[in-house]
Amino acid sequence: MSKSKQTFEVGENETIAQCLDRMKEEGYMPVRRMEKPVFEEKKINGQKEYVPIRQTIVFEGRKIDE
Repeated sequence: MSKSKQTFEVGENETIAQCLDRMKEEGYMPVRRMEKPVFEEKKINGQKEYVPIRQTIVFEGRKIDE
């Protein structure tokens, strides 16, 4: 029995459309889009602070029944 759900992350050098095409090729349909921030730890005035540097897009896909 195969998985019915899987997550797909949009790569740094990949467009959203390319990620969706990759999902379709693997037999998955997007059901949810999530955006997650990526933080970097920096020392500012002697204190550690977390600064957002970019955002990743993750799609949750459900297996297409054929």
